[in-house]
Amino acid sequence: MVDRLRSAAEQLEAPTCPDCHVEMRWYRSELLADEPVPVIAHLFVCPHCKRAAKTDTVFKDTSGPPDKLSAPRFVAYAA
Repeated sequence: MVDRLRSAAEQLEAPTCPDCHVEMRWYRSELLADEPVPVIAHLFVCPHCKRAAKTDTVFKDTSGPPDKLSAPRFVAYAA
């Protein structure tokens, strides 16, 4: 969970306030949904007019089949 928040926070770009045209400051992040796809909401506040904004980070589903399946190298034959 903490790793997801850190990776989402690294990719964030703060929105600009539509009234003041100032870059908003991060306020907090919260997990909205964990299943089937994790969604994290990031809340921002304008330092000048105190207007709030929200952006969501949606993670891609990584539970797909692996590229290669492991298999034994040699097959033993019964004699």
